[in-house]
Amino acid sequence: MSHFAVNWLAVVLATVASFAFGAAWYMGLSRQWLNALGKTREQLNVGYTPFIWSVLVELVMAYFLALLTPALMGEVTVAGGAIVGAHMWLGFVVTSLIMNHRYEGMKWSLTIIDGLHLLGVLVVQGVVIGLFGGGAVPSA
Repeated sequence: MSHFAVNWLAVVLATVASFAFGAAWYMGLSRQWLNALGKTREQLNVGYTPFIWSVLVELVMAYFLALLTPALMGEVTVAGGAIVGAHMWLGFVVTSLIMNHRYEGMKWSLTIIDGLHLLGVLVVQGVVIGLFGGGAVPSA
């Protein structure tokens, strides 16, 4: 079971910090984001469900960063957490976002806004996990 041991305080704090980052990001870019999306605020009208999903998926992201950082870096540090977050973003997140947005015919400006948001989420989470520790390196 030590293969899945993480510092849950770090995971929860990383989730909170990344959600706060996202709130600030989209409040600051709400006009540009809606324009890139091609909708008005009234057309969007999604309620609170996306906020609940955001917290849940950011919790999953933070858990995996806490799990993978010591495995990939050998230890949990601020720099290591940020590096793993950035690598996960480049290797999996932004590539998937680009692929999906191209099939969906979305504007590149939406891909940039959403993609940089997710880079911020993963780097913020990596930094928080690095500050508080993410668990021990699994033994062979």
